[in-house]
Amino acid sequence: MPNPAESTPPDILHLPDRGRFEVVVDGHAGELEYRIAEGVMSILHTGVAPALEGRGIAGALMRAALAHAQATDLKVRPLCSYARTYIDRHPETAPLLAAN
Repeated sequence: MPNPAESTPPDILHLPDRGRFEVVVDGHAGELEYRIAEGVMSILHTGVAPALEGRGIAGALMRAALAHAQATDLKVRPLCSYARTYIDRHPETAPLLAAN
């Protein structure tokens, strides 16, 4: 059986006017909410429906947000616990962190 985290990444929708990235997988939603101010993307909340937990969906949302931050020269401030943990586990993302 293939590892779900290695399967095709979900289609993530960026809604900049709402400050969020969204995805729907198998009829269940996931989201990452952020706010941008003074060149910093503050990640406020990352969540997925219980049916999606353990499938790498929250990680895919984080990768999308971090890629957007990098592409638009934003620094990142991980305010939600998932975002902090993700960045701690992926040291290659450290250059994106905003100074405290």
